[in-house]
Amino acid sequence: MAGKKMTLNPAGSHSIPAHVAIIMDGNGRWAQSRKMPRLAGHHEGVKTVERIIRAAAEANIQYLSLYAFSTENWKRPGSEIDGLMNLFRHFLKFKLPDLKKNGVRLLFSGRIDGLPDDLANEMKKVEEETSKSERITVTICVNYGGRQEIVDSVNRIIELGYAGLITEERISAAMYQPKIPDPDLVIRTSGETRLSNFLLWESAYSEFYFTEVLWPDFNGEELQKALTYYAGRERRYGSVKGA
Repeated sequence: MAGKKMTLNPAGSHSIPAHVAIIMDGNGRWAQSRKMPRLAGHHEGVKTVERIIRAAAEANIQYLSLYAFSTENWKRPGSEIDGLMNLFRHFLKFKLPDLKKNGVRLLFSGRIDGLPDDLANEMKKVEEETSKSERITVTICVNYGGRQEIVDSVNRIIELGYAGLITEERISAAMYQPKIPDPDLVIRTSGETRLSNFLLWESAYSEFYFTEVLWPDFNGEELQKALTYYAGRERRYGSVKGA
């Protein structure tokens, strides 16, 4: 995570979202526009992940969630999937020292048991080795789907033998990362304006920010734009202004 330090200055600490979630979109289009293979875009996207983790920490964001690989992404060509899995392996193996040095706690969210065993084991190792880090908590969503998470939550409640009515609180407590607060701000890059099955339950009252910028080109300045937009929003959670 070495590189030039970027300082973000949102309009007042009270305006900084505690939890920012990002749908990292546009790696393939970035590569194709440069007549490069799609995997080259994913390589650049990993560099952006490092850059944005650093920028988010400097902005005093406490939680950052990144949509890395959805349950639908298994439909992509096998060569691209293999390349992505190898990128995950490389990132976890070689970036762990930097993560620990910079106070980054890393968590993983999704159907991890559906990933290759060696990768799932490496994820568990990284979670354990960064568990004491306190500067920022980064959740990487891998083999993740919002609908699947809700289904898994309800099934977990059933498996644990809970009796009585199912409540929102009970479902929330059975989600993949129940100790992480719901995202205040959801960002999507590349010009698309949909959630694509990302944090459906958790983003019920999130603010949304969409940008045309492709993920490999996203940087601290672009994150600042999103934070400035968020600072100008009035969050009422369904209430009427002035009520």
